[in-house]
Amino acid sequence: MKRFVEGEDRRQATLLPDCLDDYVAPDNPVRIVEAFVDELDLAALGFAGVVPEATGRPAYHPATLLKIYSYGYLNRVPSSRRLERETQRNLELIWLTGRLMPDFKTITDFRRDNGPAIRAACAQFIGLCRQLNLFTRAVVALDGSNFKAVNNRDKNFTTAKVAKRIEQVEAGIARYLAALDRADRQAGEEAEARTVRLKQKIAGLRRAMQSLKQMEQQVQAAPDQQISLTDPDVRSMATSGKGTGIVGYNVQMAVETEHHLIVAHEVTNVGNDRTQLLAMGQKARDVMACEELTVLADRGYYNGDEVLACEGTGVLPFVPRPRAPATPTAVSSRGRTSSMTPSTTTTPAWRAST
Repeated sequence: MKRFVEGEDRRQATLLPDCLDDYVAPDNPVRIVEAFVDELDLAALGFAGVVPEATGRPAYHPATLLKIYSYGYLNRVPSSRRLERETQRNLELIWLTGRLMPDFKTITDFRRDNGPAIRAACAQFIGLCRQLNLFTRAVVALDGSNFKAVNNRDKNFTTAKVAKRIEQVEAGIARYLAALDRADRQAGEEAEARTVRLKQKIAGLRRAMQSLKQMEQQVQAAPDQQISLTDPDVRSMATSGKGTGIVGYNVQMAVETEHHLIVAHEVTNVGNDRTQLLAMGQKARDVMACEELTVLADRGYYNGDEVLACEGTGVLPFVPRPRAPATPTAVSSRGRTSSMTPSTTTTPAWRAST
């Protein structure tokens, strides 16, 4: 093993043990998390459990759990189970929590029970960024992301889904009826047993048909003609791939373009971004405390009414037009291509980038 960098012997004892603080660099972001959370008035923000109970088992301080949650947010670790594992092996989290290792259920309950307080802590961070003049450029980029919910796709019903499932059940009933006719023409105990099984399956499909008929009426009576059984607020949303839609939420985020900090966010159950431009622009403008805010967005936000409504509100949107449908081309005898239909695209009166 000569001429290689060799590691230390794992069984070698050290005379002076290493200090945990030596493993975290002075410019490590976890030190900022530590300083920020320690300066917050958690009781005023609404965190539960700031004052410990006189009896019972000692609980984790909300500051410790907020540090774990903030670390997961900064490092894209949203899972409570993964955060539990990180507290046991990640030196940064071990330093941040002082070797405390709460289980995933404790982290999940903290996140569930302190939602408004966590939002208030985020607002405090935005205020700190504003005091440090991190929002000098009044420009934000706006985009939305679809987040999958716990509601299964089979527990989400739309008009098209119900119609397709009814068609599948009818096809199944017809197939079993045909098999039942063939079984009736045969003799013997095996044919009789098969007939009984087929009748049971047909009865089950007919019960499913009745349930689908009732669900069809409920879906048609719903305001947006969509029903989710597990999570009533969740909605079916289309994705880029065919047949790969998810049942979830649309999370809108406005990010300032200089330091890439999220200044505003909102969770919606609308499957597209076309109606979010004005609302998110005004929310980001209020957070950044500026009179005029430039909002950059992609083609998914292009909506004439929304762009026009931004006039006079201090929100200056820059949204590209959607791509025009391709027109057939003809090749001339000289090898040049020419459009077979004239272009009818006109420049709108409202503000939009080309």
